[in-house]
Formats: sequence, structure tokens, C-alpha cells
Amino acid sequence: MEKSLLKQKIAYFSMEIALSNDVHTFSGGLGVLAGDTIRSSADLNIPLVAVTLVSRKGYFRQELAPDGRQIEDLDQWEPAQFMQQLPEEVTVQIQGRNVRVKAWEYNVKSPMGGTVPVYFLDTDVDGNISEDREITSFLYGGDERYRIKQEIVLGIGGVRMLEKLGFEVRKYHMNEGHSSFLALELLRKNGMDIDKVRNMCVFTTHTPVEAGHDKFSYDLVKEVLGEFVPFNILRSLGGQDKLNMTLLALNLSNYINGVAKRHKIVSKEMFPSYEIHAITNGVHSYTWTCESFRRLYDKYIPGWAHEPELLVRVDIIPDDEIWQAHFEAKRKLIDYVNSIANMNMDYYTLTIGFARRATEYKRHTLLFSDLERLRKVNRRGKIQLIFSGKAHPKDYGGKMLIKQIFEYKEILKDEIKIVYLENYDIDIAYRLVSGVDVWLNTPLPPLEASGTSGMKAAHNGVLNFSVLDGWWIEGWIEGVTGWAIGPEPGENVSTEERRIRELDDLYGKLEYTIIPLYYKRKSEWIRMMKNSIGKIASHFNSHRMVYRYVVEAYL
Repeated sequence: MEKSLLKQKIAYFSMEIALSNDVHTFSGGLGVLAGDTIRSSADLNIPLVAVTLVSRKGYFRQELAPDGRQIEDLDQWEPAQFMQQLPEEVTVQIQGRNVRVKAWEYNVKSPMGGTVPVYFLDTDVDGNISEDREITSFLYGGDERYRIKQEIVLGIGGVRMLEKLGFEVRKYHMNEGHSSFLALELLRKNGMDIDKVRNMCVFTTHTPVEAGHDKFSYDLVKEVLGEFVPFNILRSLGGQDKLNMTLLALNLSNYINGVAKRHKIVSKEMFPSYEIHAITNGVHSYTWTCESFRRLYDKYIPGWAHEPELLVRVDIIPDDEIWQAHFEAKRKLIDYVNSIANMNMDYYTLTIGFARRATEYKRHTLLFSDLERLRKVNRRGKIQLIFSGKAHPKDYGGKMLIKQIFEYKEILKDEIKIVYLENYDIDIAYRLVSGVDVWLNTPLPPLEASGTSGMKAAHNGVLNFSVLDGWWIEGWIEGVTGWAIGPEPGENVSTEERRIRELDDLYGKLEYTIIPLYYKRKSEWIRMMKNSIGKIASHFNSHRMVYRYVVEAYL
């Protein structure tokens, strides 16, 4: 009889994991999703163990100059304050040198009794040369050579560390392609038996953009990794011209999934010869629900945190209590904004939030495309805007978006209150997704794989106003759970036609639907808040997502 799943572990590998605002091992959505996956696994008592890098110098701390210019500072943290370094040590070969790797253990403990250990791999170890001690210092830092070294430590070092710690692993789950080298280590351990390795591996892809997949020249691979497996086999698995880490994971995994139904279709178009499933992302309900709504759900829907599907019963909560819970969260957000930005925002103005990584396809400035129409919207009913988000240090287009918002802020300063909160992190995200009235999202389809910030907003009764891409295609019911911007998926429209329709919806729905509803028909607004909770939060949560992984990929 097969050994019990409970005696075997699911090993979840992710380059970034967000567990706490003080543990700077994340840059954005991928890490936050990983953290929520781990929290739900602990709640549900799933036998999961997670592996990542310690990134002791963080991603970066963002400062914004008065003109919106992004300044990047070190974001160092000290692992010893939060976790325990283990005595075990493994080595990996990098550029022909044995590089020593140690691990820090952080235990995610659930109130339900479950625990998931997370191992943060660290090369800042006695015996390593200074260059090697820096490999695990910066999240997504350095050049391609630095990145491939990190991925060797994560994938190969991670497998070896789990073995050294005595874990018996049933499945290895690669959260994005950064950890694909783990499959090469498994090949070596299993006599180059590709079918056996495939049966051990699960791969989740998050990137619908070709440039987002890590690719390394074989000259670089040969220099840094050496001939870890025969190069003819590596080329057959990872691509003939360059080593494509996504292709490597696809070829060595038996279960592959995208992170939304639409993303599955896009991924199939990119990689047509693979069977790709869809498990739509979710968020950890308890973590992303603000205090006032937690109290409300505890009172009327006991057990909701462990069974988020119970939120479908939200209609039993009186309207005035829903509104008071929201107003409490909004008051906290506005007080916070005013305390750091001196904006004199008020509690009663329709507040729109927009926060995500600053990169061109996210289109942070779409709302400012026609300032006269935006002014007309504001005359119909006052709005105030809160932005946040970091641009990757090398993403100059993303940095320019932030500067442009500062320019619009100056142009509109006497009409619309606009603030850009610097150094977007978990705490700021928590305040924003619970405190704004409307959550705006304007990606250029089909480049949004899933997105999860709108799911967090829905847990707090905040209404989504979004382009139909990623998860919102599944969550959207027009005028019921929120509003769409632009054409529906599958409509064959030109770039110019898309933009015209997006702007018509953006300004038209704000002026003629959203503003009148907010200011004049509060009971209908609250009805939509309840729909957002009951029809979105009850489904788009990481408990449902983890259940799907267990049933479809892990068992």
C-alpha cells in the first residue's frame, strides 16, 4: 500500500515569498500569492514545505522625489530576528567552485493547528568567497550571471537541503520557472529517468509575456553550471538556442497550470504542444480582510475564515453594519494618507485606488488620457485618487509612469486630490484594498495572467472597475459585482478601437453609473458591496485554490 500522503511532503519552490512586512523576501504579486498559498496550506493541514532564498538585502526600498523620480535604497533585514538558522549545510557547484548553502527555518503556524515550515536558503556562509556569499543577497538583482547562480541555489540547493533535512517529498511544485533547475537535480538523482521526474513535478506558470520567461545562453550555462546533465539532453528539454527555464519546467512536469481560465488559453497559444490546466488564483481570506469586516463576519458568519465559501451568506448582514465596517476601514486609510502626504483627503469623497507594479502594460496613467473628460467626471461628483507601486530598477518605462502621475497631480491639484504612496508593501496594500471605494485595474489584455489585488478588495466589500483580463473575466457580472472597461475577451478589435472603447467605458461609467450610484443610491451601492463579498470573495480565495492543487496536482 502506498505510503500515506501525510507522511510525504509537497515541496513548494518560489523565488519570492511574502510572509510578513518585516521579512523583505518579495517584490509583488508572485510572492504574495506564495505567502497566501502557504497560509492556506497551514490552515488546511496540507503537508507542505516551502523553499525560497533569504534575499537578506531585499528587493529595494522605494523613495519618490518631489517630481516622482524613483530612488532605490537597500531594504536590508536580519533573518536572525525572525527565524532560526539550521546547522545543516549542502553544497552546489557554481563556476567550478563548491558553494556552501545553509537554511533558515520559519514556521507558518495556523490557528487551526497546522504548520508549514519555510526554508530560506543562504550562501552568506563561512568558507564561501565574497562573490558567492552575495548570491542570495538581492531579490531579482544583478545581471543574468547573478540570476542563474541564484536559480542554481534555489533549485538544486533546495532539493539537496530538503533531502539533508530528512524530508520525503511526494511532489515538487515550481511556482514559476525560477526553480526549474530542481528538475535537473531530480534527473540526476533518478538515473536520467524523464518519466519518473515528470511524475514528481508540478509547474505553475504566471507569465503571459514572452520576455518574462528566464532564458540563458548555453555559453553562460556552461560557464556557471557546467555540464550538470549532458548538453544534448538539456537542449532537448530546455530549448536548442537558449536555455528557457519555462520550457525546462514544461518538459519535466506532469501537471502544468496557468493562473486563470484566460491565462490557460494564452499559455496554450505560447506553448501549443502542452496540456495546460487552469487553477485560478485566490487570496488568503483572513489575512486580507480588514479588522472591521473580520468582526462583522465573525458575528454573522462564524467559521468564515476556515470556510470562506460561507461568505455567500453575506446577505444576512444588515446594510448599515456593512457600511459602518467599510467606513471604519476608509477612515483609517484616509487618516494614514493625510498623515504622510498632507493631502487633506476626506472621508466622504468617492475614493478610487490603483496599486500594482509600475510597468507599461499595467497602464497606470490610462485614467489621465483625456483630462477634460476626467474634469467632467469630477464635476458630476467629486473623486479622489490613491496610487502606489514600485517600478523595477531597470524598467525605465515603468519609472516614467510614476513621474507622469506626479505631473498630472500638479496639473489637477486644484480640482482632484491625487496621492502616490511610496514603497508599496503588504501594509500599504492592506490599507488600500480595504479602505478605497473602487478598485481600478487597467492592464493591456492579454498581459494580466491573473491579478489578485481585486480579490482582496472584494473581501472588504470594495467594488472592482477593471479591464476584462485575468481573473476579472471570471469574477465580473456587470452592474452586479462591479464594472468592466472595454471589449470582452474574444472580440476582434483593433488597437485603436480597443482604446476608444476603454476610454468611453472608463469615463462614461464613472460619470453616469458609478458616481450617481455612490452619491445618490447608497442602498444599491451596498447591495453591490454584498455581491462583491458573496459572489467573489467566497470563491476567489486561496483555500479553494489549494484544494484544487491537492486534488488535481498533488494526489
